[in-house]
Amino acid sequence: MTTDLPPELRLRRAAMSLITLVGGVSLAVIPAATISISARIFTLSEQGAIAVMVMVATFAGQITFAAVVESRLSSAGTERRVTFPLWLAGLSLVAAIAVAVQFDNAVVLCIALPVLLASLEVGRGVSVAERLDSREIGAAIAVGAGALAGVLAGFAGQRWAIIPLVAGIFVATLIRSLPVKHKASTPEPRVLGWVVADVAITGSIYPLLNWTILAFLGPLPSVLFTAISTVSGVLAIPLNFMRLRLLKQHSTLDIVVSAGSVAAAVVVIFVCEFLGVFGFIFADSWTLQATALPLLIACLWRAASLATTIPFASLRRMGEAKLLTILRGVVAVLTFAGAAAIVATQQLGWIFAVLLLGELLQAALYELARRRKVSGPRIAEEL
Repeated sequence: MTTDLPPELRLRRAAMSLITLVGGVSLAVIPAATISISARIFTLSEQGAIAVMVMVATFAGQITFAAVVESRLSSAGTERRVTFPLWLAGLSLVAAIAVAVQFDNAVVLCIALPVLLASLEVGRGVSVAERLDSREIGAAIAVGAGALAGVLAGFAGQRWAIIPLVAGIFVATLIRSLPVKHKASTPEPRVLGWVVADVAITGSIYPLLNWTILAFLGPLPSVLFTAISTVSGVLAIPLNFMRLRLLKQHSTLDIVVSAGSVAAAVVVIFVCEFLGVFGFIFADSWTLQATALPLLIACLWRAASLATTIPFASLRRMGEAKLLTILRGVVAVLTFAGAAAIVATQQLGWIFAVLLLGELLQAALYELARRRKVSGPRIAEEL
């Protein structure tokens, strides 16, 4: 428990945690930078396909993360150590080179995105879980600098604007591939199966939902849905950080740091919204439709994960992978059905409202399950 540490060490850990947490912005900016660059070098139909593929790539990253990182952290009978796989690093490097060579080919970009985002997701997850803070800071700077250079090149109308973005990912992948002293634990097969099934069910609803929007409403609402999800996804950075740390052990310090970061991120997002920053970044897809209310509801949806993550991580540490998969699967199906049913209203705010309600339902179910698991042994002891 971090609360048992001396005050000086706790302060140092808090500072490093905050720096590493802020570095997570580099992961969130890749989808946003991709959409921004695409808006300036590809046709509207290609932008719609790329917007859907960004969601698919995010889903692929979540699945890979579940198999490589989360299954090991959830295997209570092992040392729960994780490393960045060299096979994934190799695929990421090849994908980055392919995009750099075919920089104006939307098909190549769509094929490469799942590999690139999976590499970023796993690489950062390993660094956070194993507290490889110094290494992660270097990787985050590389990704952030590449994304910034790419977006600026896109603003200048350069067709090759995607090259700096993938170059940053290339450098970050090399940094995260540096050897470590420990070996990755072998995940328990039962846990691996349930964790991957969990993410496969819950993560699939977002690309499916975006595909539904694209099919029924067209490319512009689909791009806007992805853009708003990406912007509000900045809040997922501290939430994912907290989730990774809590999968290792409960830490009040990491919860406080993450909650404060979520509040600060919401303020920054709406300052940018009122200053017109997102309209500048995402161009017509942002400016041609009302965004303030959908963005607010999307931020509430993301922030609600604060209530979800704490009991979720507690149940994972208890080894309750099967129970979590069942609960999350039921909520995911209900959430997708509700969101898809109101696509015809053409109101993105209502869609994000359904996602918010689904998140709150998850939080309530997890907390009830956690309390039952904790109170069960106590009742048995009293008897």
